[in-house]
Amino acid sequence: MKAGSIRHIEVVRPGGPDEMHLTEGPVPALGPDDVRIHVEAAGVNRADVLQREGRYAPPSTASPILGLEVAGYVAACGERAAMVWNIGEEVCALVDGGGYATACVAPSVQCLPIPEGFSMVQAAALPEALFTVWYNVFQRCRLSAGETLLVHGGTSGIGVIAIQMARAIGAKVFATAGSPEKCGVCVRLGAEVAIDYHEADFAAVALERTNGRGVDVILDMVGGEYFERNLRTLAMEGRLVNIAHMSGSRVTVDMNPVMQKRLTITGSTMRRLPAPEKAVIAQELMLRIWPLLERGLIIPVIDSTYSLSNAADAHRRMESPHIGKIVLTM
Repeated sequence: MKAGSIRHIEVVRPGGPDEMHLTEGPVPALGPDDVRIHVEAAGVNRADVLQREGRYAPPSTASPILGLEVAGYVAACGERAAMVWNIGEEVCALVDGGGYATACVAPSVQCLPIPEGFSMVQAAALPEALFTVWYNVFQRCRLSAGETLLVHGGTSGIGVIAIQMARAIGAKVFATAGSPEKCGVCVRLGAEVAIDYHEADFAAVALERTNGRGVDVILDMVGGEYFERNLRTLAMEGRLVNIAHMSGSRVTVDMNPVMQKRLTITGSTMRRLPAPEKAVIAQELMLRIWPLLERGLIIPVIDSTYSLSNAADAHRRMESPHIGKIVLTM
């Protein structure tokens, strides 16, 4: 590798995993509020697949390189970032792009110390899921102890964290998954009810198990045909948050349940959230969730790891049945 360069994954043209290749490029520029991270591991996310396919353009200010979460060492600090972080500190970070590389720039406010006892691979599996779940389930939907959360995709990288976070704060959890094996994983992680969506209607099961009351919050990444059933599943004053729409973004809806049950419907995309809002999330995670991580109450589930040069295989794994997070190592 040439001096002053990094290795990173380049997407030659929109398409399948074979369009991804390892190449060299310049070290990413550092702003006054940024840290440059020597990357040891990077999480793989569904958004990376969509970007590779040309269906999810990064923000204009973001690196075009894939990758939204990393773990590694602070290698350099911008002028203001140096007031917060020191060279050599171990961090994990939510980034706006650029994670599939040996060096990545992150806003300093989106960095967090690696939890005590966590490996780099485990730490790289944390930022996207923790930021997403905290913002959507706890900030936007105000899930509290004693309430019931329904998590769709309970064995996804976000799902396994959502189940554990909700249980840790004293909520009940229902989850959907696509096989008996995956339902078993959801139960072991803390779900009270796990529903195989191939075998049962989640709305009917959830209503039965709550004696007709319904659930308080639903975290949905499916959209499409799930939307009407989600409304049917919610209790009075229930809250639905959509973070993806794998089954389609367009729906036709009867508004009567929304009005009669006084429901709240919301959604978000973490990548386009302004940095000051992400800074608040990071601060709350440090205060509320980091102690739970270090006590072993929330642990990422690692499906598999791949070297950076085998990122295409990691994407093939992402597009096939898997449980938990897929992580690239450098």
